[in-house]
Amino acid sequence: MKKHILILTVLVSVFASCKKDDAFDANKQAAKDETDIQAYLKANPSIIATKDANGVYYQVLTEGPGATPTATSTVTVNYEGKLLNGTVFNTGTGFAANLNGGVIKGWTLGIPHGKVGGRLLLIIPSALAYGNTSPGTGVPKNAVLAFTVDILGVK
Repeated sequence: MKKHILILTVLVSVFASCKKDDAFDANKQAAKDETDIQAYLKANPSIIATKDANGVYYQVLTEGPGATPTATSTVTVNYEGKLLNGTVFNTGTGFAANLNGGVIKGWTLGIPHGKVGGRLLLIIPSALAYGNTSPGTGVPKNAVLAFTVDILGVK
């Protein structure tokens, strides 16, 4: 029995030492995201986005006449999510979103820049989206996301 435990321990050690070091560097990723966003904005001069203190870029496409959501609101929205290369990865109509934990952090921080009846463009760095993981919906890990969001209602 001791011999089997020793062999198992050695095998585990050998396989563990063979694993690639895929250390994630958040600062390098943030710099890459910023470079990618700037290139996207340069390639799309009609986008005049503002970067907020949290790092979310936003543009109010249509000023809404209604209430302003907060980070704890539940909003009803129509939306389209794209990668910066233009690939649409998700859309929703009449989607109810709890901004207090029910969505990516970029929505929690970005949607309060708009008002009910308005339309926003949000460009969200990967750290405020899905980060170093992929949700498996056509969004690769470390992806910067662009959303067009129509705010239909707020509670």
